[in-house]
Amino acid sequence: MSVAAVTAYLETLGLGDRVRVLSRSSATVEEAAQALGCQPREIAKTMSLLQEQGPVLVVAAGDGKIDNKKYKAQFHQKAKMIPGPQVEDLVGHPPGGVCPFACKEGVAVYLDVSLRRFEKVYPAAGDGHSAVELTLPQLEESSRCAGWVDVCSGWQEEA
Repeated sequence: MSVAAVTAYLETLGLGDRVRVLSRSSATVEEAAQALGCQPREIAKTMSLLQEQGPVLVVAAGDGKIDNKKYKAQFHQKAKMIPGPQVEDLVGHPPGGVCPFACKEGVAVYLDVSLRRFEKVYPAAGDGHSAVELTLPQLEESSRCAGWVDVCSGWQEEA
C-alpha cells in the first residue's frame, strides 16, 4: 500500500485532506513528533503483532509500550511482534508507515486506551514520510477498529 492508497481510502470518509506528506522522516515516534511539531505521546503509533488467527494492529500513544501481562489477559496469547521483513506482506504497509487504514483484509485493528488523553492524534499514512491528523472519533471510525483495549503501560505517569 502507499500514501496514495491511504489518502484514497480516507477520501471516501471525507478525511483525505487530513493526510500530510512530510519532507522529513516520520518512521519513528520521535521523528514523527519532530516533523509534525507535536509531543511524541501524541503520535498514534501502530504496532504490528502476530496472533494465531493472523496479524493484529494495536494503535497506541507514542509513549505507550506493549505490556505483556495486559496483552495476554486481553488476547489470551503472548504478544509477538511481526518481524520487519514480513510486516508489509502481512499488513499491507512497510515498517515506519504502518497505519490502521487501507490494510490487507483480515487485519484486526484495536485502539489502546492510552490514546484517550488526547483530542487529536497523528498516525502514519502508509509510509515513513506521512501522517494523518485525526480526532479520536475520526480515528475510531476510519480505522474500523474492533474495539478499545488496555494493553500498554508506561504512559500513565504522564497522564
